[in-house]
Amino acid sequence: MDFNLTEDQRAIQDMARGFAASELAPHSAHWDEDKVFPVEALRAAAALGLAGIYIGEDVGGSGLGRMEAQIVFEELSYGDVATAAFLSIHNMAGWMIDRFGSEELRQRFLPSLTSMERIASYCLTEPGAGSDAGSLATKAVKDGDGYVLNGSKAFISGGGVSDVYVVMARTGGPGPKGISAFVVEKGTPGLSYGAQEKKMGWNAQPTAQVNFDDCRIPEANRIGAEGDGFKFAMAGLDGGRVNIASCSLGGARFALDTAKAYLETRKQFGQPLKDNQGLQWRLADMATELDAAQLMVRRAAFAMDSKAPEATKHCAMAKRFATDIGFEVANQALQLHGGYGYLKDYPLERIVRDLRVHQILEGTNEIMRVIIARELFRQ
Repeated sequence: MDFNLTEDQRAIQDMARGFAASELAPHSAHWDEDKVFPVEALRAAAALGLAGIYIGEDVGGSGLGRMEAQIVFEELSYGDVATAAFLSIHNMAGWMIDRFGSEELRQRFLPSLTSMERIASYCLTEPGAGSDAGSLATKAVKDGDGYVLNGSKAFISGGGVSDVYVVMARTGGPGPKGISAFVVEKGTPGLSYGAQEKKMGWNAQPTAQVNFDDCRIPEANRIGAEGDGFKFAMAGLDGGRVNIASCSLGGARFALDTAKAYLETRKQFGQPLKDNQGLQWRLADMATELDAAQLMVRRAAFAMDSKAPEATKHCAMAKRFATDIGFEVANQALQLHGGYGYLKDYPLERIVRDLRVHQILEGTNEIMRVIIARELFRQ
């Protein structure tokens, strides 16, 4: 067991950390306040290989593993949580095409996705199918040499802005085995979008409903075989959970560092706050829990890279623990700032708002417990 990063991994960490410090952090408050989707910053990240981290090199990807992705997303989210999280979703959508799509589909879409010339979204959740994703109602009916899609997807990051949508739709009977996966391009007749959602956080990325009204796509846009879409979607979510947990780690580490700096400079009752033992203990607990969360997330990434049979369980455990701890650490950091933490002049309230949704998306933390319990009873 070796807890040290390799030389290559440290180089990747330094690169991502430097990019976050120079290209994300200085603009984070503005992007949040004015709801700016920083496409140029995302494309600058893509130029460093971060839009196809674990996608094949033959189509412009970096060909790295899940551990490297974990390192990248933790560092990027230290600079801006919402932008790092969107990049995670883009990577997940591209990976599904790379891993399960035909060679023609890979060559047609991935070069422009790994460069972020085109932006991708992942479409699973529906207005009536959230945690019970296997009950989704969007249909894809075979018609000649194509499929006709009808239905709606909800809470789609990139909705209305993205160029490529990886969509799960029902081609067969009820339940997960009747679901297939497709690629739908922006501009396809019958594809439309709802109004942009007004959200608590993640304001630096657009979110909207995506609608399909007799939306016809070619059969070649199907990813893999009919009936395998739900399996592909769940495989994508294993990695997505490690990524979003990593984003929680980065945002919470920024909050912890900010709180530490505040305790070192703020004085009350004639002494620096850092000399108050009660506050020292609180900061110590925050640091300890964050370190434990990072270990769990990296174990999950290692399990994915080594194709361990318990990878799904480890991913669910890591996502549940790290996103809960990340939010709590950020919330405690805000509390340590007192009234200043509640002001937008300070970054803590933004971190709290951005991290809160991580306990909901990529499978709610309640569903993570369901997955963990299911895996435990299989043993």
